[in-house]
Amino acid sequence: MKKTFLIAIGLIIFDQLIKNIMVFSLEMGQSILVIKNFFSLTLLGNKGAAFSILSSNTLLLILISIAVLNVIYFCLIKDKKLKNIEEISYGILIGGITGNLIDRVIRGEVIDYLDFNIFGYNFPVFNFADICIIISIILIFIDTIKGDKNEISSNTK
Repeated sequence: MKKTFLIAIGLIIFDQLIKNIMVFSLEMGQSILVIKNFFSLTLLGNKGAAFSILSSNTLLLILISIAVLNVIYFCLIKDKKLKNIEEISYGILIGGITGNLIDRVIRGEVIDYLDFNIFGYNFPVFNFADICIIISIILIFIDTIKGDKNEISSNTK
């Protein structure tokens, strides 16, 4: 469990560092083209969740984040013998959720800045904490699927 929290703390610090650099370097709504027709740094405040879902429901999103963190800790981590991939996955997930939670509590909105345009589609602007959440969910999903396959194969022997 120690590894889980060290990963989370490291990612939270990195996330907040990047967001503070962006906030102090750009005006809200300002964009800097990094790679033409592909990637820009665009500073935006998101008062909602992914794709601005539940926009302007900051208190609800704070409470949901705290509830999810509690579920992760009390139901999935506490008093459990975690595999290495689980420690890493949960650390990344806790780091991502907490990074965005800090923004909501301190700023009233999440700071987004990664702006991609791929094949003419301009994706919603997101941040490092969002990447952490997605990667962790993918890792947990893959581990769950692999675990289920291992259980099935050991039960058929």
